[in-house]
Amino acid sequence: MNTPICDFVRGYAESDAARLHMPGHKGASVLGPEPLDITEIPGADVLYHANGIIRESEENASRLFGSARTVYSAEGSSLCIRAMLYLGMQYAKRQGRDPLILAARNAHSAFLTAAGLLDLQVRWLYGDGLLTCDLSPKMLDAELTASGACLVYITSPDYLGHAANIKALSEVCHKHHALLLVDNAHGAYLRFLPESRHPTDLGADLCCDSAHKTLPVLTGGAYLHFGKTCPNELIDAAHRAMGLFASTSPSYLILQSLDLANKALSEEWPERLQETAARLDQLKTQLQSDGWTLFGDEPVKLTLCPKKRGYTGEELAAILQEQNLWCEFADPDFIVFMVSPNTTESDFQRLEAALSAIPLKAEITAAPPAMPRPERVMSIRQALLSACETLPLEQCLGRILAAPTVSCPPAVPILTCGERIDETSLKMLRYYGALTCDVVCQEKILDSDCK
Repeated sequence: MNTPICDFVRGYAESDAARLHMPGHKGASVLGPEPLDITEIPGADVLYHANGIIRESEENASRLFGSARTVYSAEGSSLCIRAMLYLGMQYAKRQGRDPLILAARNAHSAFLTAAGLLDLQVRWLYGDGLLTCDLSPKMLDAELTASGACLVYITSPDYLGHAANIKALSEVCHKHHALLLVDNAHGAYLRFLPESRHPTDLGADLCCDSAHKTLPVLTGGAYLHFGKTCPNELIDAAHRAMGLFASTSPSYLILQSLDLANKALSEEWPERLQETAARLDQLKTQLQSDGWTLFGDEPVKLTLCPKKRGYTGEELAAILQEQNLWCEFADPDFIVFMVSPNTTESDFQRLEAALSAIPLKAEITAAPPAMPRPERVMSIRQALLSACETLPLEQCLGRILAAPTVSCPPAVPILTCGERIDETSLKMLRYYGALTCDVVCQEKILDSDCK
């Protein structure tokens, strides 16, 4: 497969051109990649008005992913999430329906801020945990029937490696003439398994992938995919939606990385992925025989529940860091490791040896507090844009949350913007080590502002 972006940039870098344009380093190498770091000069195309080399590269990606259209992001899946919600809002307006979106509660923080900026009405769908939010087709069918919503948003796979039944959920959505939007940030590789498990192959209408999380792509590289069931008018608005939220100075280093990934994905990378998944299966089997408890079913993610062996996830992460082994995520209950075809056999052996050497201690039986179902008092938008103050946790009882109490991972937020902080929420916040909350300064609101 050709690499039009890489070819153009390398040709320019080797041409001894006088760079009388941005960026200011002028190609002089300090970190190393500066000669290949350019701006949107003639011939380089324009990312969100692409009709040249970027469009050609995006079309290569579309063929690889089997999508109706794929567009690039140099600002991660966060940008794609904002664009998806904007397009979803446009779809609702075209249908003459309220911009109400049913969203699994384990949504990324970018979803919350985008919903606030767009003033979307969000109806949360709850699961049983803080990171995993199971949603059955029967539950979704009932929610769509009751609400009349035409938009559904889920995160799959989630941070712990649990995948939703996207095929069944998409069938329910389409029965109700609703779009299914999927945050597939952790699952770009799913298309390249022996049998694709990618959301667009399972019926999702719109889907974002963080290419950099699981593919050989620089941090920030991502895709927005349009499924074969997505309305054409939304596909036609793809670049407009992305450009609405994006920087006008995209990184050509990231774009070259996405471009070069197409070549790898069309050649040896899928075979190497299968070998990696098989190797991780071996490690999982060995760990289970050693008494470790596993969670999730992702082929390139290992999630352990270490309390059974007497450790919190954070304690285990600290022990492994002393051996220069770094996990993806750890909290009191879980520790998550991510591998790829670039994970070496030595890396696998070091992790297995380190975990095998962990002494067995008494099981930690303390479980997370009950998940709260807080009262919504203000809309996400009003709370997010209100004046706020930061208070110690113990002074926040009864106040209204201004900023989400969730970090980057797509975890179930204990509270979201506009919800009242109750005692159940405080217990959960204490469990996860929160010390302060951002709360709305002025709590007197009009009924018309509540959604």
